[in-house]
Amino acid sequence: MKITTPKPFFFEAGKRAVLLLHGFTGNSSDVRMLGRFLEKNGYTSLAPHYKGHGVPPEELLETGPKDWWKDVMRGYDRLKAEGYEEIAVAGLSLGGVFSLKLGYTVPVKGIVTMCSPMTMKTTDVMFEGVIKYAKEYKKYEGKTEEQIEEEVEAIRETPMETLAELREFVYNVRDHVDHIYAPLLVTQGKKDTVIDMNSANTIFETAESLEKKLNWYENSGHVITLGPEKEQLHEDILNFLESLDWNV
Repeated sequence: MKITTPKPFFFEAGKRAVLLLHGFTGNSSDVRMLGRFLEKNGYTSLAPHYKGHGVPPEELLETGPKDWWKDVMRGYDRLKAEGYEEIAVAGLSLGGVFSLKLGYTVPVKGIVTMCSPMTMKTTDVMFEGVIKYAKEYKKYEGKTEEQIEEEVEAIRETPMETLAELREFVYNVRDHVDHIYAPLLVTQGKKDTVIDMNSANTIFETAESLEKKLNWYENSGHVITLGPEKEQLHEDILNFLESLDWNV
């Protein structure tokens, strides 16, 4: 059965650009509604896929944070190559960690983090997230329960060596958050059971940004971009972007 998988997107609208970054085991559909909302309000947005994401889970096992960071940088470089001089960045979960890293690596106009971790659970717990992704992907492919069980079992037997690197990557970014000076909006759902919610406070308190704000969302879980308060989140992100000192 031929399935349609989510694709990266590039919505061109105005001269102000926003790089939108999805989470670990996620894809561009995590941030597509946000991208369409920004487009309606005159902002261009680009959402790349990280290697091994939005594709069969077996491919994810062969990738790691070094690959994904390269894809983030390719997205940023593509916006530059397309003539966008000023770029803000907004990321969900791991995408927010990448957004912070961009903040002390390249010039960015502003940074939005959404439910982004500053600590990581054990690699075993993280691997369960990979297994969950594998099951959902295979169900989406229309495979039988038996097929799914068999293929997921094979994945269980294949350790994802790069999960330890991913933990290290997150802790390394946390150690550099005090190098961030760009305007910052930290957003966190209060019903998030995936990450340690105190990460939001860590990001907010550690960043050296003169303009920074921390927003809590009472009824939102981890994937806040698709949750019950997404419209409020969209408005808050737009207000933040509008407050930046754009030259265009």
